[in-house]
Amino acid sequence: MIERPANPPSIHVLGIRVNMVQMGEALGLIEHWIQQRDRCRYIVATQMHGVMEARRDPDFKTVLDSADLFVPDGVSLTWVAHRRGFGSQKRVCGSDLMLEFLELAQEKGYRNFFYGDTVDTLRLLTRRLSEDFPRLKIAGVHSPPFRPLTPEEDARETRMINESGADIVWVGLGLPKQERWMFEHRDKLSVPVIVGVGAAFKFLSGRVHRAPPWMRDHGLEWLWRFSHEPRRVWRRVLVDGPEFAFLVSLEELGLKKFDTPA
Repeated sequence: MIERPANPPSIHVLGIRVNMVQMGEALGLIEHWIQQRDRCRYIVATQMHGVMEARRDPDFKTVLDSADLFVPDGVSLTWVAHRRGFGSQKRVCGSDLMLEFLELAQEKGYRNFFYGDTVDTLRLLTRRLSEDFPRLKIAGVHSPPFRPLTPEEDARETRMINESGADIVWVGLGLPKQERWMFEHRDKLSVPVIVGVGAAFKFLSGRVHRAPPWMRDHGLEWLWRFSHEPRRVWRRVLVDGPEFAFLVSLEELGLKKFDTPA
């Protein structure tokens, strides 16, 4: 069921605001913003390691705190939510949010732009989407260079997205690059909504196999990724995870306070 909360409740986790919304409510907000079309809004869907990255980098904390919506993509954040009175809060995974919205977009005719990852991944993604969502409107796809853009290149890419007529841009640049990109481009884009979805392009294109549903349902997707991509995620699991749990415990016991957004 799609519904739009008037003012999404939130909690603060180590000083970072995280909205307490379910999947249907997040979809409702996206659709409302598309229909409203008054300005560009961006959505963060990150896990515990995003919060820990913000602790290490004050500028990145500003990026997360400035998001129009921060959905809890990860069992660590839902664990905190349950301890703070939001016992029914479920994960709102970026990949699932994208998949659910594409079904809605096919029905309603919303135009989607896919920005990020590699040319090969985008080619596989568009092929898969054309099979799974034959009536989906794709406004465009683009794989930016894996280096900082020149001002001229950035202006050209921004213009390309604006001229595409997209209703929503899915950004697959990985954390923290995609969040910084959304923060820096929110005032340059005429698109109503931009959403950072991390590895969603790889998952939905079939280039990377996601954890089976039973592991995702039991909060074990992190274990699947650790077993398949140990070099990439070892720090999140072995360093950030224990530190996050320790700091949350100190926060809840009142032994440590964290700055919260105004």
